[in-house]
Amino acid sequence: MTDFINTLTISGSPVPVYPGKLMPHWIEAAQNKGYELVARIVDRFHLALRCQHCGELIKVRLFTLMSAQPLCSACVQKQWILTAQAAGLTFLYRCPDDRHYAIYQAQCGHKIRRQFEFVERVAAGKTDLRCNVCHKDSEMREAAKRGWELLGPDPKSDPNYRLYRHSDCGHEQRIARANLQTGRFSCGGCGKIWTAAPSHLYAMSFTLPNSRELIKLGYSNNPIGRLRDQLVLDKKMPCTILKTVPVDTGQQAIQLEQRLHKKLRDTYPDAVVSHSVFADQIKVKSEIYDIALTPVILAELDALAEPTSVRAS
Repeated sequence: MTDFINTLTISGSPVPVYPGKLMPHWIEAAQNKGYELVARIVDRFHLALRCQHCGELIKVRLFTLMSAQPLCSACVQKQWILTAQAAGLTFLYRCPDDRHYAIYQAQCGHKIRRQFEFVERVAAGKTDLRCNVCHKDSEMREAAKRGWELLGPDPKSDPNYRLYRHSDCGHEQRIARANLQTGRFSCGGCGKIWTAAPSHLYAMSFTLPNSRELIKLGYSNNPIGRLRDQLVLDKKMPCTILKTVPVDTGQQAIQLEQRLHKKLRDTYPDAVVSHSVFADQIKVKSEIYDIALTPVILAELDALAEPTSVRAS
């Protein structure tokens, strides 16, 4: 074969054939590993192998053939393409500066850079994929909705925080994204601190996957946001706000809530639900009671709804 072929085309490039005998044990090793030994190439240390699966030629060191399993680059790339499709992506090309990464096109049309291993986990349903460009646009819209401008990541490198500028006064401030979404913050330049701002006491009910029903007593300046964005881990879990009571300030809400919890724990200790019961469903460590305590909690909130009671010290 080497008498008639001067070059072979491998991965689109011509590769010179190196004259020399193909040793029987090389041929056998190639066959055992899924290849046909075609020729010696470049020098005495390299071989051209044809993949028995896809028919493509690959360049392999003799040492690699004899000591390891050569990988067919065409088959590997085909698998990258199929894995990307399963993850909802289009494989474009391998990242030139890191062999563990590739460039993909997301369904939104933006190009993203991700690790092969990460895309495999997305394709297997083990994690979610997001486009950083679209995600940033979403964060900018939610900031604008609250009257703030997203400036960038947190200067202190906390992944839960961002740096924002208040549109009203120009004050720049670190704010937890969860707090921005729910409104549980205030501007350090022109606003009241949240403890001085109006708040609410609330009662919420939850139905766990095992059908057990629970009730939570708490406070928030935005009970709806607290329920939807902060407490519920499974968005499909049945839950509702049973009652809210407006309170003049967050500080008063804290005092009233603490007083109520002490009263409930002391009077109905058996109604207090262990954190282990709801740990995977509700993002809070305490303040959860059995649903049987609902009439008691609602009655306490009804009593506090009277102006003189809510403002009591």
